Amino acid sequence: MSKTIIIAEAGVNHNGSLEIAKKLIAAAKECGADAVKFQTFKAEKLVSKKAEKAEYQKQTTDAGESQFEMIKKLELDFNAHKELIKYCREKQIQFLSSPFDKDSIDLLDELGLDTLKIPSCEIINLPYLRKIGKFNKKVILSTGMADLGEIEDALDILIESGTDKENITVLHCNTEYPTPFEDVNLKAMLTIKNAFNIKVGYSDHTKGIEVPIAAVALGAEVIEKHFTLDRNMEGPDHKASLEPAELKLMIDSIRNIEKALGNGIKKPSPSENKNKIVVRKSLIAKAYIKKGDIFTEENVGIKRPGNGISPMRWDEVIGKTAKKDFEEDEILEI
Repeated sequence: MSKTIIIAEAGVNHNGSLEIAKKLIAAAKECGADAVKFQTFKAEKLVSKKAEKAEYQKQTTDAGESQFEMIKKLELDFNAHKELIKYCREKQIQFLSSPFDKDSIDLLDELGLDTLKIPSCEIINLPYLRKIGKFNKKVILSTGMADLGEIEDALDILIESGTDKENITVLHCNTEYPTPFEDVNLKAMLTIKNAFNIKVGYSDHTKGIEVPIAAVALGAEVIEKHFTLDRNMEGPDHKASLEPAELKLMIDSIRNIEKALGNGIKKPSPSENKNKIVVRKSLIAKAYIKKGDIFTEENVGIKRPGNGISPMRWDEVIGKTAKKDFEEDEILEI
């Protein structure tokens, strides 16, 4: 099985601090993630100054400030992006970011990113999708709040604009922080895969690590999960994020699941082959059998070990004549 790409979603959990952002990168690498993802935006192009916060944002940040005021403090400028990309290279972990406007798409292209992550909120943004599609980069498309028809429309736009279908991975997602388990609907990931014959993955906002692990078992090729240095930090997404020790446990568990899934061929594994003789059974003498006796159901038994005649040859043995004496519990020969 191919290795699952695991994206540690730093998002805006840097709180606008380059120092915290670098600590998040270092933590993601230490935990075993393949990539660390941030968000690229200009508040003025993302949200109206009168827009209210989402309910989960009101609960985790100053309820008196607007969504614009909250987001403005979380911007990363061009130089910050360059520095973080350089730091990711040093740490040997892929830098990713989700652009939220057309200028941010250009910024990430200028910085040389070969993969663009489309956040769920942009799946209905026609000019945005066309712009990304023209680059023919690798695209990871999140689908929170979307139905199958909206996913189809977005894919059509990306492909018609110039992106090869093979370059697109669609992530099933639920845009609630945290997502209730009963709303995850993980089987929808398979619906997307079957409907569009496309690579799929899962972007998780549940508490805990169980659902991403289950997604890998179902065939997710990409997993994205929010993480933070400390869930008690101030900011909109910390509460619904994993701390580093939890992120590491999730990644280690996913790697174990990848190994456990195997190649699908049913045959004895190297580790269990040595146990065949010990736990399987052979045909044995149930009582003393002397040379010339007939093997019958009364004098032939089945016991461990398994280095003799297989019990599957029962019909072949019963009725044959013993060619030698056999003591009780001795493995039979014919």
